[in-house]
Amino acid sequence: MMQSVERTFAGRRLRIETGRMAKQAAGAAVVQFGDTMVLATVTVSDQQSPLPFFPLTVEYKEKTYAAGKIPGGFIKREGRPQDAEILSARIIDRSIRPLFPEGFKNEVQVFVYVISADQVNDADVLALVATSYALNASKIPFAGPIAGVRVGRLDGKWVLNPTFQALGLSDLELVVSASNDSIVMVEGGALEVSETDVLDALTVAQKGIRELIAAQEELLDKAGRTPKMEWVKAEAPEGLVAKVKELAQGRIAEALNQKDKHTRIDAIERAKKELAEQLLADFPDGAKDVHTLLGDVEYHSLRSQVLDSGHRVDGRTPKEVRPISIDTGLLPRAHGSALFTRGQTQALVVATLGTAEDVQRLDTIDDPGETTKSFMLHYNFPPFSTGEVRPVRTTSRREIGHGNLAERALQGVLPAFEEFPYTIRIVSDVLESNGSSSMASVCGGSLALFDAGVPTRAPVAGVAMGLIKEGDRYAILTDILGTEDHLGDMDFKVAGTENGITSIQMDIKIEGLDLQIMREALDQAREGRMHILGEMNTALGAPRPELSPYAPRIVTVQINPEKIGDLIGPKGKTIRGIQDETGAEISVDDSGTVTIAAVGGEAMERARQMVQAITQEPIVGEVYEGLVKSTTAFGAFVEILPGTEALLHISEMRHGRTEKTEDVVKKGDRVKVKLIDRDERGRLRLSMKALQPKPEGTAEGAGNGSEPRRDRGDRGDRGSREPVVGAGAGEGGEPSFSAQGGGEGEGEGEGEESSSSGERGERGDRPRRPRGRGGRGGRGGRDRE
Repeated sequence: MMQSVERTFAGRRLRIETGRMAKQAAGAAVVQFGDTMVLATVTVSDQQSPLPFFPLTVEYKEKTYAAGKIPGGFIKREGRPQDAEILSARIIDRSIRPLFPEGFKNEVQVFVYVISADQVNDADVLALVATSYALNASKIPFAGPIAGVRVGRLDGKWVLNPTFQALGLSDLELVVSASNDSIVMVEGGALEVSETDVLDALTVAQKGIRELIAAQEELLDKAGRTPKMEWVKAEAPEGLVAKVKELAQGRIAEALNQKDKHTRIDAIERAKKELAEQLLADFPDGAKDVHTLLGDVEYHSLRSQVLDSGHRVDGRTPKEVRPISIDTGLLPRAHGSALFTRGQTQALVVATLGTAEDVQRLDTIDDPGETTKSFMLHYNFPPFSTGEVRPVRTTSRREIGHGNLAERALQGVLPAFEEFPYTIRIVSDVLESNGSSSMASVCGGSLALFDAGVPTRAPVAGVAMGLIKEGDRYAILTDILGTEDHLGDMDFKVAGTENGITSIQMDIKIEGLDLQIMREALDQAREGRMHILGEMNTALGAPRPELSPYAPRIVTVQINPEKIGDLIGPKGKTIRGIQDETGAEISVDDSGTVTIAAVGGEAMERARQMVQAITQEPIVGEVYEGLVKSTTAFGAFVEILPGTEALLHISEMRHGRTEKTEDVVKKGDRVKVKLIDRDERGRLRLSMKALQPKPEGTAEGAGNGSEPRRDRGDRGDRGSREPVVGAGAGEGGEPSFSAQGGGEGEGEGEGEESSSSGERGERGDRPRRPRGRGGRGGRGGRDRE
């Protein structure tokens, strides 16, 4: 039976419903906010998995029908998840994973479908609410409910679940999931905000989350709660537990305290192997339990050492950062490069500058059309970085998540696209890993941008914080090792400049953290960040004054939008010709902004001159050197600019009388002329004699009857038909004509040539823009996720 609750949340209608869709799942819920709707389902296996970890899978799928779209491509169905879907799935996974009971290993699957998208409200935080309700309503043991919200700030005021439009104006975007009294997960980016601002945002988020949890509780009471499934945590024999503690504690603690990662791993594995052989002699059937119990000893040894003595396994104090070394400009052909090493974590980070044609084009259900992205950071984590052999597959969800975190950290300090019209791609190849590789990517990315000459506002550094918490005792660790991440309770990454935070991510393995611990962790992270920024400034303190000689140079030229068709030419012939001749890349948008990119200033300047020559507007009074395209009895047509022809009347060729046009100019001649007139219809008239000294004794008005031939229209119905050329001649560079005679005889006359000329006159006043031109459709700014 369908049940639902409704309430107003953040000024919009929120509805949670169950009992209508997916009734065979262990739990299901539909959440609607505005016109955005998500369906979340959960299922669980009845048997425990033999895997040594909890097998939880979260799938998040944006259905294109939700926005009234059909998938692109040939297959026309949803395929592999996009990066945005993977990031949304990770938000749900990281929020719910710590809330399943310790030792629970029945496989759980969470499926989330976005089934309606109003392109106003984001679906990811709604999916978290739906998942929480579905888990609590199911038989699956889960320490919920929880909820998630997105926090923004507009004009100094905090906003819960801001719309897409409002989010574009916010200086902070924070996704927070929490229970009634503790924070579970944090993810977000900002424009250099303070630690206090982040804490205030978390406080606002938790207030909103309590409202959403209350709505879930109301529906759970209304629809009824399913009894939780019975399960038994595997327990080792009592005698084995005591024996492992007796034999292993000293050996494991000694093996842990090694500065080098592989020395430590080898020592621990050797100790475990020797201890296992000794223990299995007394407990031959306990191989699996022995392995688990030895891991528990390692876990408790590291934690108790940090809490009791304040010393970490590599000898550092809780606030100490590992030694840092930096090399920049080490790849001669790359546009910018940096090798950032911190302890045994190393990242080779490379920046590449591209043109507007290199932007990433995205088609999502959250936007009615195609959007573009001009800044990308790609993070790669090969198996050799940890000295392992692993199958090489496609980009992992972890790599996508870490790349997105580092991308947000740097995005807030980049120049606006209008000021620096380059597409920027950063690649971070992790070459060694022993914790905090994503933060090494942030530091290396900032240095690579400096090395590339990108005018970023400030350097950005990142540091990963850890937590060891036992009851009321806890220790916050700066710049954690891989072992401390694995055996600790928190991975809290904070990146930013000396002025504030630009990116933040927190995952925990316990049920939640209070704001006091968050406050201490943020303050300690700032100390670590300042230290790392100091090391970075010593290596490279500011962007290089010049771009790499191998990077493209980009200039923009503004042209009259009516000239776009002339620049592109029939089927793109003109613009392709410029690109082929100069080697430059040229794009034009609908506003008439032409972007020219070329490696080398000479090619760029040549392309700019060619673009300006094609799109230049003729100016009355200017002198041009033009090519005679054709001659007639009444004058010649001269191309003064590419595609622009004007009439040089026979009376304007020289002082005195001219019997024949060919006596002065012939087809193919190059002549110097002055533009003397442009009428209200855009028709142009030239003069050669205006550039010649007037002979002495020549009467004013002397020449071919003193006046242009058009005035002979007074002689009756034999008004001559003169070709007239508009500034925007017809397509293909052909002159446009218009019948012209004296008096009321205009448009009347004889001759086949005159008739056809008159028809072309209607088309010549304004060039028609070719359809489907090759220039890019718009300038997508950098997305600020």
